[in-house]
Amino acid sequence: MTIVIVAILFVGFFLISTERLTNINKTAVAIFIGTLAWMLYISNGSDYVLKQHLDEYLIFSGGEEPSGSLVKQFIAQNVFLKYVGKASEIVLFILATMTIVEIMQNNGCFDFISQYMRTRNSRKMLWILSAFTFVLSANLDNLTSTVMVLTMMHGVVKNRRQRMLLGCAVAISANCGGALTVIGDPTGLVLWNSGLVTATNYSLSLALPCLAAWCIPVWWIGRSLPERLDTEWITMPYRGDDANLSLWQKMLMFVIGIGGLWFVPTFHNITKLSPFIGALCVLGVLWVFNEVVNRKSMYVSDVVQRRVPRALQYGVIQMILFVMGIMLVVGVVRETGVMSECAAFLDERMSNVWLMGVFTGAVSSVLDNFATAMTMISLREADAAAVLPGMVQDVSPYVQNGLYWKVIAYASAVGGNILCSGSMSGLALMQMERLHVGWYMRNIGWKCLVGGLAGFLIMIVLFI
Repeated sequence: MTIVIVAILFVGFFLISTERLTNINKTAVAIFIGTLAWMLYISNGSDYVLKQHLDEYLIFSGGEEPSGSLVKQFIAQNVFLKYVGKASEIVLFILATMTIVEIMQNNGCFDFISQYMRTRNSRKMLWILSAFTFVLSANLDNLTSTVMVLTMMHGVVKNRRQRMLLGCAVAISANCGGALTVIGDPTGLVLWNSGLVTATNYSLSLALPCLAAWCIPVWWIGRSLPERLDTEWITMPYRGDDANLSLWQKMLMFVIGIGGLWFVPTFHNITKLSPFIGALCVLGVLWVFNEVVNRKSMYVSDVVQRRVPRALQYGVIQMILFVMGIMLVVGVVRETGVMSECAAFLDERMSNVWLMGVFTGAVSSVLDNFATAMTMISLREADAAAVLPGMVQDVSPYVQNGLYWKVIAYASAVGGNILCSGSMSGLALMQMERLHVGWYMRNIGWKCLVGGLAGFLIMIVLFI
């Protein structure tokens, strides 16, 4: 049964990596293999429970003889729910940030970036879009930031090749910015929720590498752009119920949304509650403020008209389900004991953290950055739990804030830039601009590889 479950994982990962060839949605694949693997696991649950959770099961059963029904009940309550809880923490955080973005976008809080975009200078436009995306994705999820900025850019730049180059810079900025903080990318959220990193140490360690991986390819892309862009300015669209908001109301809403998310790590350190509780708290405050400032027009019939594109809502829902599916399937493979055996094998053959980082980057460029990162994190999560309190990084790279977690997070993020199909942001770019993988590799992918390697060398210099 273990061989079958592992085979399902590999087949699923193959289908995810070849989504553009098979036209099978990788979210559908992730959900299917996640649910199927758990059904197979529980059908052979007695062997796994008695091997992996014997002590907990004896306490649960009260000394009764193992039975099929009792084992399934133990798995459902003590094994399965643990992984559902971990996945739900990430999903709820993404859902909260998506709703925060929707409220802010509906109220015109990002209109200022449209004003800065009123230029035909290609370098200025490039760095405005890239910097805004980089900062935004460090606070929100990558996909939301990418789709929102691409939507604004698409309405201004009319030349398709110019849009493709600018869009690539936006996707790269989103992935690098998301890797900078624990709340900007699902991988960082998983590491933070699991107690493997702390917010400040994580961001300080990855600041210079992420900046290098971002600035180098974006600067290179700028050299491929003409001096003047083909732009077309349009009037500001009608926003339904919130057209009468004043500038100070928009700015206050922006501060509540973005500033509140900055406070989430502090909220977590003070309360020790899951970070999604802090994100939901920010959402609640922002939502109440939205109700207050829009109370006079809340029931106008035009309220149904929204500026947030349906592609954003649909894309984020897909990302949420993809994260859930990947975390479930990786969790069930870990419960079979395969991850521990693989970790022992790697300790003998490839224990060097830097080699693991290169391997992670290569795989994430073909597969998916989150799926790759989750697999590599699960390999060593048991080692983190086994590390004795007080161990320093020089003794083990798997302690809290250890080198391994930062290398994996960085490598998976920048690896997703090498092929645009290696991240959700890249896939969104491909769909919106009808971009082909071959064109991306010839014009952008190798530049991202150079930037990623430069950031990787910076990490080596900083930590050796």
